[in-house]
Amino acid sequence: MKTKLAVLIASVLWIACQEKEPQTHSLNGVWESVGSGWILHIQDSTQYALYDITKVSCLPNRKATLDEILPSLSLANDTLSFQKGVMAYSFIKKEDLPELCSVSLSEAQKIDPLFNFEVFTATVEEHYAFMELNGLNWPILYEQQKRKLSEESTAAELYTVIEETLELMNDNHAYLEATDEVYDILEAMETNEDVVEESNEVVEYGDFQVADLVAEHHIDDVMTKDSWLLKWGVMNDSIGYMVIKSMWLYADLDIPQALIDEKGYVDAYVDTFHAMDEGAYIEKEVAGIRDILNRALADLAETQSLIVDVRFNGGGQDAVSFEILKRFNAKKRQVVKTKLKTADGYTPLQYLIMDASPKPYNKPVYVLTSQQTGSAAEAFSICSMSIPNMKRMGSSTQGALSTALEKELPNGWVFSISNEVYMDIEGNSYENIGVPVDLKIPFPEDRQTFFRSVVHDLKGDKDRILQAIERLSGD
Repeated sequence: MKTKLAVLIASVLWIACQEKEPQTHSLNGVWESVGSGWILHIQDSTQYALYDITKVSCLPNRKATLDEILPSLSLANDTLSFQKGVMAYSFIKKEDLPELCSVSLSEAQKIDPLFNFEVFTATVEEHYAFMELNGLNWPILYEQQKRKLSEESTAAELYTVIEETLELMNDNHAYLEATDEVYDILEAMETNEDVVEESNEVVEYGDFQVADLVAEHHIDDVMTKDSWLLKWGVMNDSIGYMVIKSMWLYADLDIPQALIDEKGYVDAYVDTFHAMDEGAYIEKEVAGIRDILNRALADLAETQSLIVDVRFNGGGQDAVSFEILKRFNAKKRQVVKTKLKTADGYTPLQYLIMDASPKPYNKPVYVLTSQQTGSAAEAFSICSMSIPNMKRMGSSTQGALSTALEKELPNGWVFSISNEVYMDIEGNSYENIGVPVDLKIPFPEDRQTFFRSVVHDLKGDKDRILQAIERLSGD
């Protein structure tokens, strides 16, 4: 009896140990994303390669050891989920690597202007989410722009055509980044007609600059410690005030000082995180903002209400926005739903969930927005609609809520387009029109006019904010 019992116990322990081992072998193979245009190739449970794929191209995106992304992967039935920040991207198993992914481009192909244009336009055709919203006839636009290029077109001409195409698409998240050599050529091509006399120039303000001036003026009891992106303190004895300047730049990336000296902090920061796995980088952003929030909300715990000013916040990472919002959320809840554009339509809806804070700030929170509130800061605003103690005031946000799908062309240039429809829990999309507010403060729409209106009348700005709070608290 004892022998049988010992064998049974040993068998159970062996099975339990086997279940604890990661089943990485089941991840091996070729996986194609549902939307986003990615091929993920996992080999020998040790290596992975990510490719950007269109109907005309398959370009290497990143290669590294599987350990780099393994914590972000999960397998359910026949679907592989790849978590990046707040989004989970679905991949379906394929039998083989697409033939295009096995073909190496020649140096001539990499710089061929027509081939680069075809890769760009194929990405747009397959993944741009707002053709209908922006009234685009893509076949006509494609032919119109393609006729402007030939095999002999220069890099500057290709850049001009792609940049013009993005502008005609009216994509709020689009950008194109070429090489310094191309920008030097374009700058040399500018005529004297574009030069403005210095004597006629009006002083222009940066968003960080205005945010700092607001924090300095509006906060009576400054409590900020070891933070240049988030400023906090108390105004009028009992109202907390937080100015959040961006939803990125919080990560500790251990950037070499030599790189900072050469390129400046922000460019050095961008170069450093581009060399990392995206998921690992986002985790560092979240860790950075988490440390600052721990200090800020401990300092503001005794306030009777809180203003979160994101009027000068152009965005960054949605995961940073979620980490901030979580501090005001008392229970786990759905806050937004999204879908990604595919070549055949859209992916199934994905519901994004906001975790609860064990010690939430559950007093009234007023989110202050403007038309300069963009991207991840808009995600902050739209998600706050689901949290009962949060209200919005100011003006509607920029209307650039989609995730930016970033791709690289064969010639090394980087571009992005909007490939996501971002909706509130009722299914309303605010792309182009911006996330609405509960109480409107009439801020100017033009960026510099708005900045000057604030800087030149800081007292009036503060008074208008306090009056808005009084009206909202009365409601």
